[in-house]
Amino acid sequence: MTTFTVWKFEDADGAARAESSLKAAAGEGLVTIVDHAIVSWPERADKPTLEHKHDSPKRGAAWGALWGILGGALFAIPVAGLALGAGIGALAKATDGTGITKADLERIRTEVVPGTSALFLVTDSADLDRLGERFHGRDSTLISTNLTEAERATLLETFGGA
Repeated sequence: MTTFTVWKFEDADGAARAESSLKAAAGEGLVTIVDHAIVSWPERADKPTLEHKHDSPKRGAAWGALWGILGGALFAIPVAGLALGAGIGALAKATDGTGITKADLERIRTEVVPGTSALFLVTDSADLDRLGERFHGRDSTLISTNLTEAERATLLETFGGA
C-alpha cells in the first residue's frame, strides 16, 4: 500500500537526519521510497526551504508536482484571516485524490514553524517492525497521513511518535 506521511522534527536538521536513516533502510529492503521532500525552517529564516528528492521517476512525478505546490504555496499563505482559509482551500483542491485533507494542510501549516523541519514521505512495502526499530524514540511527531485510524495507531506504536 502506498502511504503518505509527514513527520515533524523539533529542529531544523531533524528531517535530514531521518532521511539518511530512511535511505539506509531502503537500501536494505525495509521500505520502498516512492518520493520524499524535506522542509527545513532555520530559527531566524523568513520562510522554510523545500528540498525535493527524485526517488522513483515513474511513480514520483505526480508527487514531485505536489511538493512544489506545498513548498511554494503552503508556507506563503498568510497566517490568519480570510486569506488563510481561501489559500488552504485552493491547496486542498490541488491535493484532492492524494489522501491529504484540508485539515492535514492546516495542521502542517501551523506545526512547521521556525526552528523545525518536516519529512514528507510517500512509501510502499514497509517492514514496520524493523523500520520502527531505527526510528523509535526520535524527536518526531506524525502530523499527517493517509492511513486509517487503526493503521495510524499501529504506526505510532511502532515508531513511538506522538
